[in-house]
Amino acid sequence: MTAREDGAAAGSGPNADTPVRFVRGIGPQRAAALAAAGLATAGDLLFHLPSRYDDWRSEQPAAAVRSEGPWTVRGELRDLRVVRTRRRGLALVRAVACDASGGVPAIWFNQPYLANRVVPGTVYRLHGAARPSEGGRWELVNPSLRPVGEGEPPRGLVPVYPPLKGIGPATFARVLPTLLPLLDRAGELPEPLPPSLLARRGLPPLPDALRSLHRPPDGADPLRLLARESPPRARLAYGELLELQLELALLRRRGAEEPKPHRYRIDDAVRAAARAALPFRLTGAQKQVLREIVDDLTRPWAMLRLLQGDVGSGKTIVAALALVVAVESGLQGAFMAPTELLAEQHFGNLSRLLGGRYRLALLSSSRRDPAARAALASGEVQIAVGTHALLQERVDFRNLALAVIDEQHRFGVEQRLALQRKGTRPDLLVMTATPIPRSLALTAYGDLEISCLDELPPGRTPVETEVLPASERRRVYRRLRDELAHGGQAYLVFPLIEGSESVSAEAVEALGREAREYLAPLPSAVLHGRLAAEERERVMREFATGRVRVLVATTVIEVGVDVPEATWMVIESAERFGLAQLHQLRGRVGRGRGRSRCVALHGRLTEAGRRRLAIFAASQDGFRLAEADLELRGPGDVLGLRQSGLPSFRFAHPLLDQAWLERARADAAELLSRWQEPELAPLRARIEPRVTTRIGRLAGG
Repeated sequence: MTAREDGAAAGSGPNADTPVRFVRGIGPQRAAALAAAGLATAGDLLFHLPSRYDDWRSEQPAAAVRSEGPWTVRGELRDLRVVRTRRRGLALVRAVACDASGGVPAIWFNQPYLANRVVPGTVYRLHGAARPSEGGRWELVNPSLRPVGEGEPPRGLVPVYPPLKGIGPATFARVLPTLLPLLDRAGELPEPLPPSLLARRGLPPLPDALRSLHRPPDGADPLRLLARESPPRARLAYGELLELQLELALLRRRGAEEPKPHRYRIDDAVRAAARAALPFRLTGAQKQVLREIVDDLTRPWAMLRLLQGDVGSGKTIVAALALVVAVESGLQGAFMAPTELLAEQHFGNLSRLLGGRYRLALLSSSRRDPAARAALASGEVQIAVGTHALLQERVDFRNLALAVIDEQHRFGVEQRLALQRKGTRPDLLVMTATPIPRSLALTAYGDLEISCLDELPPGRTPVETEVLPASERRRVYRRLRDELAHGGQAYLVFPLIEGSESVSAEAVEALGREAREYLAPLPSAVLHGRLAAEERERVMREFATGRVRVLVATTVIEVGVDVPEATWMVIESAERFGLAQLHQLRGRVGRGRGRSRCVALHGRLTEAGRRRLAIFAASQDGFRLAEADLELRGPGDVLGLRQSGLPSFRFAHPLLDQAWLERARADAAELLSRWQEPELAPLRARIEPRVTTRIGRLAGG
């Protein structure tokens, strides 16, 4: 225990770094819950902000309560009683708050202890919303209750704090006021941002921002305080975004300090090899992105680039041409995908494009091929395609120069770093077919440069999209059977392999079997992740050649599957999927010149589910859908917070605070231009240790 902690434990009052277990009113059990929420010290507690404010500033006569309110009344509580209900464990407390104007009934749900706390003859102040009750009267519902007199709360805005697991708003209301003196002590919660920057952005210092949120000044507007653009809340969001942008910018700078050992050659022979691999002419967007990648490869520092594009925009061919540049330069490349099925698909496509000129190998957990690993270590295998198996210790490269990662958001950050450690500062190209809004890309992938394929190749046709209730299933399958009688192929996608009592969704084994029987004699097959690799390959090969007309599958076909003859997509239990996943599934059709259709069948919908499916049906723009997905579900759910490495923001939101994000990015560049100035010492002390830690992880430390 430090001297500061020991002093707090002895009763001298907490410091900003006092562990929460020593804060009066917390204790070990609550301290564990707070720590799980990232609140480990007394100073951290001050960053647990009110979710709303009760406005106690205007009292009204009890008889005036005639609408929902909220209302603040003062009166003596009479006719107090506990009413037991038929619902087990539920008790009501009823009373009448009386003043000179009359009285207003009040009701509290499941708070029987109030009957013992209320002192007869004492005047109380009540604050809360009202609802109509019997006889045309109104009653206060679960009002806050405070005695008038000694300890009377000020007539102002009273903060109401959001609960955490095991800790209710009342605990925070008791504890946080005792910690506010920390904001007045110099050095306890110092402002790391330079005063000149705060003044330019019109933002208050950190202690002032926290103080005004926990103890609003007289005359403050509660709605204004809660708004994201209010100066106190903007200070907190901007601070998070600025520190992240500084960290990412320093990572880019540090990465440029040490040159990569390998060099690429770009000459007529390399250009001829690239042209020979092309099955078609590149789109303008593909040409632009390829130029950006080649420019990066020829620089002395390792490339860190994100390539994003909508489904079918041609990312794989761009990656293949980058691999050609690497191999023609006498170097090796790696192509990593998140699933075996996707890795197999990429291996097949890359083999068709490049297999006649280069040696490729497929490595996955189900493929134990010591000969391929030995050839990779010796340099005979020039391009390795695989899953997480590429990261295993026994997989070695002779001279890995270019690493390509597909569907990056499905990998953890550590896995990305592990692949980079297979070489010496290799160039990195990460790809995603899930378009990412710029605001999210600048936070999740801010250490990477961003390229965007926003143009589809010729021949891609819009997919007619319908959203229908599951009661329309038989009619949909009848249409499907009739249309496929004249040619074409179909996907039937289910969220589950087997049925589950705990999840309300259709499954391949039950409904999929019925669908196959109904669609007979059309040849069909089942595809899911539990099948052996050989069986998956056989099914996909037969579907690609047309021997299988209907593929009944889980979301293993979400990305990487390219069968131009497939014209129908039926998504069962569509309410179980997010917008991005629905769009990816729809992208499996519409790849040929024939008319294509996607039907999303759904069960019972929540309001959010109804809105999500309506947006899906109305738009085929992946970037528009990505923005909507971010707005509906939040950044963590869109990418998967842990898997993507997206920072866990407490105050900032990449979409709602996009203007502050852009300012933070610009300010970070300006601050780095004078990074060693004394004014920036507090900021350097916060940021540089984080950067050192991340670089250590990258180096394998």
